[in-house]
Amino acid sequence: MPGFVAGIYTTSSHGEPMISHERIPALAGKGLEGDRYAEGLGFYSGRALPGGARDLTLIEVEALAEIEAESGIRLEQIESRRNIASSGVRLKDLIGKRFTVGPVLCEGVRDCPPCEHLEELTGKSVMKPMARRGGLRANILSDGEIAVGDAIMEVAP
Repeated sequence: MPGFVAGIYTTSSHGEPMISHERIPALAGKGLEGDRYAEGLGFYSGRALPGGARDLTLIEVEALAEIEAESGIRLEQIESRRNIASSGVRLKDLIGKRFTVGPVLCEGVRDCPPCEHLEELTGKSVMKPMARRGGLRANILSDGEIAVGDAIMEVAP
């Protein structure tokens, strides 16, 4: 059974509040339309990552629930500063694999650990609770529109 998109979030500039979307265009090799990283305006835009991996970030809603259960820290989907909140899919299993988010082809590149910048923006001590479950960084390989409720499925090799 595939996972699905539980939420979509972007912001036009680093440090600005994230905005929730019901649907949004995804741009191959760039990111989500209007997002800070698609425009090269993200906090880490100037720092290259092996394999790219700045196009799209995802986090499991299940991980956010685990963080709250274990630490008492409630981090809303939008506060995670990830572009896609997913449900029903183990994002770690998508590292090094191709998958679709609705009609959009993506490739999982690496994990997305929390950073001090996230703590500064949220005012919450999330680095330790989010370790090993901060989500996934992915490249967008095809253009398309992503919507809340879209399936997230691994593509057979």
